[in-house]
Amino acid sequence: MELRDIEIFLTLAEELHFGRTAERLHVSVARVSQAIKKQERAIGAELFARNSHSVRLTRLGEQLRDDLRQVHEGLAQTLERARQAARGKTGTLRVSLFPANIQELRRYGDTFRARHPQWELRLRMSGYQDPFAQLRNGEADILVTWLPVEEPDLTVGPVLFAEPRVLAVANDHALTRWSSVSLEAVGDFQHVALDSAPGYWFENYVPKLTPRGRAIDHAISVENLEDAFMATVLGEAVTLFPVHVRWYYPRPDITYLPVKDMAALPFGLVWLSAAENDMIRAFADVVRDLGPLAG
Repeated sequence: MELRDIEIFLTLAEELHFGRTAERLHVSVARVSQAIKKQERAIGAELFARNSHSVRLTRLGEQLRDDLRQVHEGLAQTLERARQAARGKTGTLRVSLFPANIQELRRYGDTFRARHPQWELRLRMSGYQDPFAQLRNGEADILVTWLPVEEPDLTVGPVLFAEPRVLAVANDHALTRWSSVSLEAVGDFQHVALDSAPGYWFENYVPKLTPRGRAIDHAISVENLEDAFMATVLGEAVTLFPVHVRWYYPRPDITYLPVKDMAALPFGLVWLSAAENDMIRAFADVVRDLGPLAG
């Protein structure tokens, strides 16, 4: 079994969704399907039970996943160490980000690289599914996310910035007759939801209740930013965002309205306490030394 096919199998075993697996690995859905069929032919049995509604591992698939995971991690680490050594690097810090304001955040990465040329820094945008899993399964070393985060196994580091909110609505939405909106108005419409996210964490992004105590309906489940935009454009939902989204994602079919009665949303560093190392501490020190972005 080739290394890429192992990666496809293990990713599908985690996602249990061909589309998300393809998106995560930057390959086509057909490539994922071909790799799995090839593996099943070589083994002589199904690894996944799948139909038009779901994908799940068979018992044999679960066994292969457990056996391959450790082998793959060891091989990937060995190859990565070899690549780093060839470039004179001794380690890689992987930072996963929910916010999209990369240009403003560049000063932290540039300073980290200047202070620690022996380490490589890799940034990537975070997916919406099970946001803290990437820290726990070793895919990321640091997560930049909105706060608070109250997970017993995670450490919350310094704050990077705090921003006011905007409400994204379709251009023909009734709310566009106003130049700004209140949180109370959000309660009149459906909002998007992240089913796999801890409730308390997402509720700081979209509260359960309006200031007058009316329930805010989190009825539209999304798996990524494009899902949220789609639901907004179709008029199925309105979507709260930090204000930088209006500049990084200007769209001809969406209007961003300032929300006048919500507190600024803070974003900070979070990492797995048991995995803390010199690179994580050094990056946190950079953020503390430079301080948060100006509001």
